[in-house]
Amino acid sequence: MKNKLWQGRFDTPLSADADAFNQSLTFDRKLFDVDLDASVAHATMLGACGILTKEESERICEGLNEIRADVAAGMPITGAEDIHSFVEGELVDRIGDVGKKLHTARSRNDQVATDMRLYVRKSTTAAINALKELVEVLLLRAKDGVRYLMPGFTHLRKAQPINCAQYFNAYSEMFLRDIDRFAACKEHLNVMPLGSAALAGTSYPINREMTRELLGFDAVSENALDAVSDRDFVAEYLFCASLTMAHLSRLCEDTILYTSEEFGYWNIPDEYSTGSSIMPQKKNPDLPELVRGKTGRVYGALMSILTVIKGLPLAYNKDLQEDKEVFFDTETTLLSSIGIYTALMRKITLNVNAMYDAACEGFSTATDVADYLAKHGVPFRDAHAVTGKLVRYCISAGRKLTDLTLEEFRAASPVFEANILDAVKVRVSVESRGSVGGSSEEAVCKGIASIKRRLIRK
Repeated sequence: MKNKLWQGRFDTPLSADADAFNQSLTFDRKLFDVDLDASVAHATMLGACGILTKEESERICEGLNEIRADVAAGMPITGAEDIHSFVEGELVDRIGDVGKKLHTARSRNDQVATDMRLYVRKSTTAAINALKELVEVLLLRAKDGVRYLMPGFTHLRKAQPINCAQYFNAYSEMFLRDIDRFAACKEHLNVMPLGSAALAGTSYPINREMTRELLGFDAVSENALDAVSDRDFVAEYLFCASLTMAHLSRLCEDTILYTSEEFGYWNIPDEYSTGSSIMPQKKNPDLPELVRGKTGRVYGALMSILTVIKGLPLAYNKDLQEDKEVFFDTETTLLSSIGIYTALMRKITLNVNAMYDAACEGFSTATDVADYLAKHGVPFRDAHAVTGKLVRYCISAGRKLTDLTLEEFRAASPVFEANILDAVKVRVSVESRGSVGGSSEEAVCKGIASIKRRLIRK
């Protein structure tokens, strides 16, 4: 184990158990590339400001890039307290005492805060791109589904018939909102802490604007105390991830239900299904169930970081080391969940006849009967009561609304005319709902076009 960056103050080394408990290299090694990016930018700025000589700055940058190349070639990242100690230790081993000048005018406090922002910035971009791909697949499903009908549900009871495309468009809307949230998170976090040093700023004549530009930040932080201890952006990412997982989990639940024998609306292909170790007939929806289950894992990460930051005194505290493991785990969980569901939704097949038959059941056009009466001058509450009695009559007789004759309708209300017999047909019902966001073919096609336009702009 290399010497600690802070060892000079202490007479005896850290005990083995305390060292093991304190270390973070096993997980913060994921910051390796962004730590090098930030260090190269910092060294470049120090050279430009005359704090280091041009030769010193160039040698440090060369050494850092050599370390990057060697790690890429397979050199292990080991033997240090954290990734920052590993990089600095390797640098000093390679270029000597000049490597010790890299840490001039910075602290691990602003260094790790900068690294995390750089890393989370990349992660938000990855999440946005993954969600865009998922929405593109849902758009394909919607386009294919425009011709088909299915039941819409409230309270998991059949409510009204809908166009299948409207269903897929609904999830596209959810994921578009998730994209917007991640984009806002990316905008909020793109502020550079580097130059804040430990907590009070630095006495060196540094040029933070130069470093900001080199690292692609939009602005520099305006309060050093806040900058080194701010992990709002981690919490915000985890919140965005939690909502995305919530939306995925809803889609999982639908998938599990719709692919069951009891519903039979969709089929999951064999390559995305599993079986039972004891029941030969089983075809299990393990992938949707796993994604649904992993949602709780991401929720737990959000609660973890909120708990970490809720009572910290200014400024930096070691508690903030706890931001990394939950973040890295959530990043992996989120991207893998979106990825597997994108693949799954490409392969789902629709049992269009089963969906249509189900849409015709459960008195799904009863609202159309009430609306018919209301459009002919009957107060809606009275129209609702008349229709309820018609439904009760059908239940007792074992019939559907489409089975009723005009005479039977007129027995319930003289307002009914012959065109009520068309109004209760499911396709007529669906096509009647042409309001913006509605279920008619024209409305869902406009919805598809709107989603495409908004997706292109993101």
